[in-house]
Amino acid sequence: MSGNCGLRASPAMRASLLRSAICALVLIVTGVTGCGKRLPVEEPPPARQPGVTLNTDEIGEGEDRLVTFYAEVEKKLVSSGRMRRETAPEDAPYTVDDLVRNFERIALYDEYADVDGRLVHTETPATLRRWTRPIRVGVMSGPSLSESEAARDRANVAALSNRLSRLTGLDIAVTRSENVNFLVLFMNESERTVFAREVAEEYPEFAPTLIRAISELQVDIFCTAYFFNDQVNRSTYSAVIVLIRAEHPPLTRLSCAQEEMAQAMGLPNDSPDARPSLFNDDLEFALLTEHDEILLRMLYDPRLRPGMTAAEVRPLLPEIARDAMAAQSRDGRVATSHTSSNGRS
Repeated sequence: MSGNCGLRASPAMRASLLRSAICALVLIVTGVTGCGKRLPVEEPPPARQPGVTLNTDEIGEGEDRLVTFYAEVEKKLVSSGRMRRETAPEDAPYTVDDLVRNFERIALYDEYADVDGRLVHTETPATLRRWTRPIRVGVMSGPSLSESEAARDRANVAALSNRLSRLTGLDIAVTRSENVNFLVLFMNESERTVFAREVAEEYPEFAPTLIRAISELQVDIFCTAYFFNDQVNRSTYSAVIVLIRAEHPPLTRLSCAQEEMAQAMGLPNDSPDARPSLFNDDLEFALLTEHDEILLRMLYDPRLRPGMTAAEVRPLLPEIARDAMAAQSRDGRVATSHTSSNGRS
C-alpha cells in the first residue's frame, strides 16, 4: 500500500483500499476467518501532545486554516530553541542510571486510559510489552498531500522501518500487499472524518474508542498511535494504527512518524526527565536520538520478556543499559569507519 496506492487513488479504489486495510487489521486482531465484527482487544494510544499552550483562537477559516496554524506552531517552536535535529547533542549527556530511570518510566507506564469509551490522559503502571511477530507496514496518504510530499513521507517511513528493524532485531518491512499489521495514515481533517465514518459503517463494532478518537482528534494532538494486543498474550502486539495530521509541515510530520512508530515498538509513555529524547512532551528534540535508540535496544534485549513487571525488570536494567550503550557505540564506530573508507576510495 505504498507507492502510488492508498488514498491517492480514485474514490472507488480509495474505498477499496480502506476496506482492505481495515479488513486485514480485523483479521489480525480478532483471529476470525473473515472480516467480521467482533470487538478486538484494545489499548489506549500514546499521542504527541506538545507541552506548550496552543492558541486555538489563531485558527482561521477555510480548508487550509490548519495548514497555516500548524506551520506557525512549528515556526514558533523552532525559534524558541525546540524541535532540535541533533541526535547526539553534547549539551545533554546521560548515564546508565538515567537510561534505567527513563526506560522504566517510558516502557512500564501507559500514558492514556480508556474511560467510558474516551481516552483520558492518566499514567498507570503496566507490564513490559513488545512485538514477537513480523511487522508489515502499510502507508496511506490523503489527496491533500502533493505527490512529492506523499513520496517523501513514504520514504521516511521506509527508512525508519529499516532503522527500527536494525535496533530491535524484528522483521520489519514496508509492503504493498494486504497483510498489513502496522498502518501509517497521513490525513487531514476532512480525510480523517471520512475514514472514521467509512470504518464505522463497514465495521460498527471494530475499535469504537479508536474510531471516536480519530473523528474527534483535538487540535493539540499532533499525532497518535493505537495499539492492539494479541488475543492470547496481551503483553505482545498484533497490530498498530498510526495517525499523523497531513496539515503539518514536513519536519513535524517526520517528527511524528519517528516518535509514534518508535513508541509503537513498546515504549508507550513520555517522561519529562528523558533527555535528550523524542519521548518528552517539551518538544526540545524533533528526531529520534541515540538515547532513544538505546532504549529500543534495551526493550528487545533477550533477558527481558513480554509480561514482566517493573519489579522483575528493574534488577536487570543496569547491565542491559550498559550493554545497549556499548552496542550503540560499536555501531556508531562501524558507521564512521565505513564512511571514512568510502571517502578515501
